[in-house]
Amino acid sequence: MRKLLNTLYVVSPERYLALEGETVLVLEQGKTVARVPLHNLEGIVTFGYTGASPALMGACVKHNISLCFMSQHGRFLASVAGEMKGNVVLRKQQYRISDDETQSVRIARNMIVGKLHNSRWILERATRDHPLQVDVEELKKVSSNLAGSINQLMESSSLDEIRGIEGNAASQYFSMIDQLILRNKQDFFFRERNRRPPLDNMNAMLSFLYTLLANDCTSALSSVGLDPYVGFLHCERPGRASLAMDFMEELRAPFVDRFVIGLVNRNMVKPTDFIQKENGAVLMTDSGRNTIIKAWQQKKKEVIKHPFLEEKIEWGLIPYAQSLLLARYIRGELDEYPVFLWK
Repeated sequence: MRKLLNTLYVVSPERYLALEGETVLVLEQGKTVARVPLHNLEGIVTFGYTGASPALMGACVKHNISLCFMSQHGRFLASVAGEMKGNVVLRKQQYRISDDETQSVRIARNMIVGKLHNSRWILERATRDHPLQVDVEELKKVSSNLAGSINQLMESSSLDEIRGIEGNAASQYFSMIDQLILRNKQDFFFRERNRRPPLDNMNAMLSFLYTLLANDCTSALSSVGLDPYVGFLHCERPGRASLAMDFMEELRAPFVDRFVIGLVNRNMVKPTDFIQKENGAVLMTDSGRNTIIKAWQQKKKEVIKHPFLEEKIEWGLIPYAQSLLLARYIRGELDEYPVFLWK
């Protein structure tokens, strides 16, 4: 298993990345503000348009370090990654499965079952932990509906059918998110999922963290030799990591949704961490991103017991563990792809 190292996040748009020997230099107005040894890094994520030197990009490729460029407000722009590991036989089998709907359905169905299972337990935990602050009856009703959707999925036989079931279930799940926000409801509320641009503080955080999770999933899939751009459920589109989008579905609720709700309920984010533009778009400030990234990195260090492997691993290693399991399934070593089922 790939060792979980550090990701360097550069959130100030004025900063430029360069290389000195085997060290990453973070520069601002020509002055060095930070030095980070390359051997300590698994990935680099930089926000803004200043960029990175060709020498650093080459070093990242050589050392298989992911270098991801984001806009100042968290939109993915481009990435530089090292050599894809694994063998061509694995990737050829991945491509064959992607071209065969019957085989794609088996993987996509499991991934969405995992998504709905994990979404259910977000709601079930709220009824257990905060019975006096939430509408238990309503949450239980939606949880029961999600269970019904899981049963429908088990009988589904086409990708369009899976997409339809997932879309309806996701709409019901998101309709309950506002109930889970227990503090500062005036500034942190959730009416519906919106993006491009996000129109409220909650959606701004969700979009930002979904992007970070997608980047982690892309790196994890690449590390085991899979092609993150060839998926089974999401349609292939130039520049879109379709497999990473498939893969992160089962991780959205326990990784991001629960994390964002926790940030609000523990007063870790404030209204001043966000700004609203004239067009209604809500953006995070640099200090807001710093707060969230720091908490995100701490979250990834927490240890849980993997439900399938039955081993204790860090949260941040879950995408890598699941990538290995998906690769084993594609190679024919497992009868089914064992999705991550959180409870």
